[in-house]
Amino acid sequence: MITVLGLGFVGLTTALGFSKKGFKVYGIDLDKQRVDSISNYNIPFYEPHLDEALREELGNNFVVDAPLEEAVNNSKAVIICVGTPSNEDGSANLSYIFSAVESVFKASEGEFKVIVTKSTVPPSTISKKVKPFVEEMNRAYNKPIGLASNPEFLREGHAWNDFMNPDRVVIGVEDEDSKEILNQVYIPFNAPVHYVSYNSAEFIKYLSNTLLSTLISFSNEMAMIADHIGDIDVPTAFKILHQDKRWYGTPAAMASYVYPGCGYGGYCLPKDTAALNSIAKDHGFEPKVLEGNLKINEEIKDFVAEKIAAVVPKENTIAILGLAFKSGSDDVRLTPSKFIIEKLLAKGYTNIVAYDPMANEIFDKMYNFPIKYVGSLEDIVEQADDLVLLTAWPEFKENKDLLQSKRLFDFRYTLADLPASVVGDTSA
Repeated sequence: MITVLGLGFVGLTTALGFSKKGFKVYGIDLDKQRVDSISNYNIPFYEPHLDEALREELGNNFVVDAPLEEAVNNSKAVIICVGTPSNEDGSANLSYIFSAVESVFKASEGEFKVIVTKSTVPPSTISKKVKPFVEEMNRAYNKPIGLASNPEFLREGHAWNDFMNPDRVVIGVEDEDSKEILNQVYIPFNAPVHYVSYNSAEFIKYLSNTLLSTLISFSNEMAMIADHIGDIDVPTAFKILHQDKRWYGTPAAMASYVYPGCGYGGYCLPKDTAALNSIAKDHGFEPKVLEGNLKINEEIKDFVAEKIAAVVPKENTIAILGLAFKSGSDDVRLTPSKFIIEKLLAKGYTNIVAYDPMANEIFDKMYNFPIKYVGSLEDIVEQADDLVLLTAWPEFKENKDLLQSKRLFDFRYTLADLPASVVGDTSA
């Protein structure tokens, strides 16, 4: 059995969705007018399909008129879906979450149950604020209650289908008892369930939303640039953009661009981004997304060099794994490896060796750095104290154990357990 605290857009969708999947669900809300509306089969907001679900589930698996004590004590999972409005300083107001948590502790008796926060809060909120409060309640009430974070990915207008047929379920959890309860709760959904840290769960939610907001702002900025340049059919341009085959597939190849690395390089992306940024200014428009794009591409290289310098002694031998700007190419024009090697040399690292399956000679000829080139992966690992992976060559992923025999800085996240099409070694 499940209790849902808060019957707004997320809470009511969640409650009816679990009910439809066969769980007995208690819905609790402090707003009596809202509860009365739901009790009379009226959804207090517009969302397709919820009215039908309410007619089918209310009085069957879904209960809205039970006391809180009954709901909590007949449930293994108590899901908090209350609001988290912004404070004046922009931070999330957690008072409704704290109040809900305390009410659960006061009502709870008997067997272990887990409080699940579904309300959207910024990363580190659960670990730094909610978890300490739960621990405080545990000390005060001495009741066996766990904690988990389970962010929602519901689109308004599509919430019912998003909940009933999720593409992924994300759960931040630290204890096995809570994990087991949630594992049972999500079995009927036949969706991949990802158990991560509290911070990761919250971050994944914000990663999703901020990517979408950035894509919208990027598109709007490009439309404004087009207007300043003139004679550009904006909707047609975007429709043709969407025909790029990288948008399609599972996962779509475009996912490789939405993945962190050590910066983009090669001939096209740096040149074209800088050129459009420049011509927009020539036409009287000051781009902010493009300007930020170029700035981040420079700052990530400083970030990489600083991460290395923070822990690697100057006398150590550093192996650079990958010189081409992407795997499957010997193109070293504006490759991130060039800039990162420059920064390491400037920091006083004099023992730098490098290996690339295809680009050793061309890199040496183009940049003439005072470094040594090695002809095989085995030899460079043997020679090095520290490994710095900058290009996502398949050879590196295939030799994971060898690379992990030394301290490894994997700035392409190549060794993460991800499909090859998602590793962030992007190209034009």
